[in-house]
Amino acid sequence: MEFIDRILTPQEIVSLKRQYGNYFKLTVDSENEWVVAGSELHADAEKLLLEKGSRQDDIWGGGINLSDKQIDTSAVLNLRPRLDNDNLEILDQARREKFISIVKKYFQQLWR
Repeated sequence: MEFIDRILTPQEIVSLKRQYGNYFKLTVDSENEWVVAGSELHADAEKLLLEKGSRQDDIWGGGINLSDKQIDTSAVLNLRPRLDNDNLEILDQARREKFISIVKKYFQQLWR
């Protein structure tokens, strides 16, 4: 599991791919713009983010496929009925777009 709080270099992305494969889970703090990559469970990454000071309501899960550059916004962690998210997908468009924009920001070398 890797904590990320800055734009990744191409070498760092290759290192993540070697360690976790083409697809791996991402857990994002949408307020602090922190990302945890490669956790076995999104809940493991959520715990790390909470320890760093994240608020639970700001933490959302998904994943990234490095080979086709697809960002996924689906995770059991996203089941949050009290936040009107009764689905594995991040239903709120603004939350989903923020998740995607943070991932694209840190993994921007994939799109160059």
